[in-house]
Amino acid sequence: MTVYNLQTITSKANRMEEGSGRWLSRALLVCLTPLMFIACSDSDDNHAKGGERALDAAGIDAPETRLKENPTTGEKLARRQVLVRGNASEPASLDPQLVQDSVGGAIVVDLFEGLTRSGPRGDTEPAMATSWASSNNNLTWTFQLREDGRWSDGSTVTAQDFVYGWRRAVDPEVGSNYAYYIEFAGVANAGEIIAGDKAPDTLGVRAVDDFTFEVTLDEPITYLPDMTVHYTMFPAPSQAIKAHGEDWTRPGKMVSNGAYTLRAWHIGEKLVAARNPHYWGDDRTIIDRVVYLPIESSSAELQRYASGELHMTSTVPVSQMARLKKERPKELVMVPSMATYMYAFNVNRPPFDDVRVRRALTYAIDRNIIVSYITRGNQMPAFTLTPPYVSGFDFRQPEYATWPQTRRDEEAREALEEAGYNEDNPLEFELLYNTDESHKALAIVVSQMWKEKLGAKVTISNLEWKTFLSEKQAGNYGIARFGWKGDYNEASTFLTLLTRDSGNNDGGWSNETYDQLLLDARSSDDPNPYYVRAEEILWQEFPVVPVYFNTTVALVSPSLKGYPEKNPRNIVYSKDMYITAD
Repeated sequence: MTVYNLQTITSKANRMEEGSGRWLSRALLVCLTPLMFIACSDSDDNHAKGGERALDAAGIDAPETRLKENPTTGEKLARRQVLVRGNASEPASLDPQLVQDSVGGAIVVDLFEGLTRSGPRGDTEPAMATSWASSNNNLTWTFQLREDGRWSDGSTVTAQDFVYGWRRAVDPEVGSNYAYYIEFAGVANAGEIIAGDKAPDTLGVRAVDDFTFEVTLDEPITYLPDMTVHYTMFPAPSQAIKAHGEDWTRPGKMVSNGAYTLRAWHIGEKLVAARNPHYWGDDRTIIDRVVYLPIESSSAELQRYASGELHMTSTVPVSQMARLKKERPKELVMVPSMATYMYAFNVNRPPFDDVRVRRALTYAIDRNIIVSYITRGNQMPAFTLTPPYVSGFDFRQPEYATWPQTRRDEEAREALEEAGYNEDNPLEFELLYNTDESHKALAIVVSQMWKEKLGAKVTISNLEWKTFLSEKQAGNYGIARFGWKGDYNEASTFLTLLTRDSGNNDGGWSNETYDQLLLDARSSDDPNPYYVRAEEILWQEFPVVPVYFNTTVALVSPSLKGYPEKNPRNIVYSKDMYITAD
């Protein structure tokens, strides 16, 4: 068992108080005390024997690998290539056009494949498309498909399968939360179809022939190939969907075109995928089986990793970062990610319909304390929605980001008083987050900041992932945890999140000028001025509270090779990895 020295943490935090408004009391540290303890085995033998312990814990049958050595590196391979991954929660869906989160996305990118994929450094590479070209001033894009692409039932993947999948994504009857993604890709008629004014078959996509897929845009988009990495733009198997309806994603009924097929799905226990023998790149795929474990508790996930039952975790408890940096530095992965951790306001619900309240709560969060003493994973304090390392983005910050925290706190108190809240009429609300020790730790810290600086009475509540998603989508919250990982390497992947028509903008905020700026940016040779102005509107309206720019933080077993440690998109394809022997 490892115990953190709370006296040391208190001493450091108290020294920081002198420049931060002296908000951090011992009460805050006491409320975090339960998160500072965790039993964790440190035996080096637990990840030995090529992952045999993980294989035993997975409880599945698997064939011996057909390869003795990695054909590229020459490394000796474990005799059974079964990858066991922590996957945070139970996926809400495995339908590419219905997946709306990283939990389902991590599985779907193994089961399906789109026109392009993300390379190990986040670059866009060919996948089902071997090449692409634009014409007519980037208003028409043509993708040439590989002719050896196959569905898991052995049938050929054709351009018509992409037409069918993209039409499903915008079809109101399908109800994709990512329908807006197709619209913001500029695909002709997408907006009218989503609104119900046109039929899905009018979408600007067509199969020129079996292996030529053409996309017609309303406005020229230069980064369309980057967008096709996302699962919303994957092909869909019409034969399986028409035969089984909503049940087509169940084992035995799913037809997929990726490196793996769905073998078993035991709700609350595990999901198992097996190598797809019909996949065009199967001869280069080494991992035979992938087991995804829906472990909501990051502490439980860490314990199972430490005992050798996992090859990789989905995250790491914030309470364990300092110890793991010291004791497992070679296994701890920390990579800057195109992702922002924040809280979302429901602006249709008092008191968050008052921008002064939203401003006060935004100002009062001490982000330096959070990244230095709570998350401790090389995160960067965030005052904007879009991270600074998004390709080509002219990153700027609001003026309040340059102020000392003492001034932000003072301005926060003034804004709250103007809104009518004081000791006699304290601000009261509920902060909602999904079940996870790290989210809980941050919710405790932030709520304590609001309490000590603003006198707010905050109740923190948690829900399991699927329920959290459905409640948030329905707008049943006042302020809720929110996170966004960029779907492609361009600023619009973040900024379109808060447009009126975005399926992920469940906080109800809208601004016509903001929406128009993003529309104008799509057809501009230089969209940066539009993006900068859009961010400035967010600084004035505060529909969300950016807290920090995230990093990919995970533990990866020494026996697991090929993990993309330099990919800011944080897309992990199982087919790119392999397990070595001792």
